[in-house]
Amino acid sequence: MSNVKLAVIYYSATGTNHQLAKWAEEAGKNAGTSEVRFRKVKEIAPKEAIAQNENWQKHVEASKDIQEVSLDDLEWADAIIFSTPTRYGNLPSQLQSFFDTTGGLWSQGRLANKVVSGMSSAANPHGGQEATLLSLYKTIMHWGSIIVAPGYTNEVLFEVGGNPYGFSVTQGQDELGEKAKKAVTHQVNRTVEMAAKLKA
Repeated sequence: MSNVKLAVIYYSATGTNHQLAKWAEEAGKNAGTSEVRFRKVKEIAPKEAIAQNENWQKHVEASKDIQEVSLDDLEWADAIIFSTPTRYGNLPSQLQSFFDTTGGLWSQGRLANKVVSGMSSAANPHGGQEATLLSLYKTIMHWGSIIVAPGYTNEVLFEVGGNPYGFSVTQGQDELGEKAKKAVTHQVNRTVEMAAKLKA
């Protein structure tokens, strides 16, 4: 068993990134990590906005009992997987707001040398998934954390879109099937492996 502690942190409005994060959690446990924490980012959108989208409202209700991420989860983890949708090629405000609270940890060097990887989704095939992951990684670089992207290190990555920055899907169009799960699993395994090597 690895002594790597993995945090899987996600934001999801209608459930796509929740599913990716659940696969990541499963992969982390199967990879032999010492512990996996599964956390959601706090929903800060107005109730009126959520109510206008039936799927959003359903997901908020379905995920109400999942523990919200805290700064302690970041400090605790050796490796972190983020799963986030795109908002105009940027991070959603929910995740960015959480990142904006990390200044204390950052200033004390407590986020340095974490091993981090990200996954994303968008409503369109070219809806900003790669730009969103690059936006995520800018924050990670400021933390002094180490980015572990999947690159082209497994043939399944070509079969599910070939995004070297992190697994991504088109919401409602890409089938979240076995190939997608395999790609997520590979990305998590690679992240955990690199974290284990760093700890050693």
